[in-house]
Amino acid sequence: MKRKAEEEELGRLWGDGEEWERGDLLGEGCFGSVFLAFSKKNKPIVSARPPLPPVMAVKSAELSHSESIQHETEVLSEVKGSAFVIDCLGEEITTSEDGDQMVYNLLLEFAAGGTLDGLIRRFKGRGLPESDVISYTRSILRGLIHIHECDYVHCDLKPENILLVPVAHTGRFVAKVADLGLAKRTKEDVGGWRGTPRYTDPDALMDNVQNQSSDIWSVGAIVLEMLTGSPPWDVKPGSDLEDFLDMVSQEITPKIPPGISSAANDFLKCCLAINSWERLTAEQLLFHPFMAEPQVSETCHSSLGYAVVPKIQPPVGLVIPAGL
Repeated sequence: MKRKAEEEELGRLWGDGEEWERGDLLGEGCFGSVFLAFSKKNKPIVSARPPLPPVMAVKSAELSHSESIQHETEVLSEVKGSAFVIDCLGEEITTSEDGDQMVYNLLLEFAAGGTLDGLIRRFKGRGLPESDVISYTRSILRGLIHIHECDYVHCDLKPENILLVPVAHTGRFVAKVADLGLAKRTKEDVGGWRGTPRYTDPDALMDNVQNQSSDIWSVGAIVLEMLTGSPPWDVKPGSDLEDFLDMVSQEITPKIPPGISSAANDFLKCCLAINSWERLTAEQLLFHPFMAEPQVSETCHSSLGYAVVPKIQPPVGLVIPAGL
């Protein structure tokens, strides 16, 4: 009850927008808090942006601490146009009720299916059906192709940053790439690596070299986790970053377990190759045999990367967990 009261107080203090009302807190991360939001009924449109959908997500932070979210807004505006990247609906600054605090808000497409991480966890270590892995991977690759064509590296691809959005009138969901707050230009030097160590290319971790092939390594790590139900790398409880980097320097790549199809095994090797130049591009991976149509009965949406997942209440999307 105390936690709920604190969440409601935070939402109240951070205020509503001109055309939307702040709802429940969905999650908190390193760079801000994410709330459910609803468009106001019978309110005149006061901005030049298109009308807002009935339900949205809003990522918020105090204006003085919103650099990462503002960067994400900029990136999303430049990669806009892909059905496989979460859609940016606009930005707005709100003020607290007493007027003492200014809050930056990024309005986003709402993912009613939550995160890919949440879906994997619901399978309790069993791994997803391979046909679903193929469908989700296709849509991730299509989103990544678009991001790379726009001259960006995502830098933080992981299951928590893949959102599941419903496809109207189908009962199915499509995976969309989200959380581009750490994205950088392909040749931009940011003075070190960015992202989550478990899903980050060893080249980036050891040599601070992070480019589009680094995102491909992350795709391999995500596919491995979808297939096995377990995160890449066998990290011992209590390990810190130094311990993790020492392990990575010795093992180089996560172990690919037996029991997966030969096509899946080869796909993973094409993503997790030690030498970055040996990895396929996102576009090449889309034509890998593992990405061929699954030999199971699927709807016409399969080739676009759609799969059936249950809705969850409340949805968990956009959480940025700390740690490895």
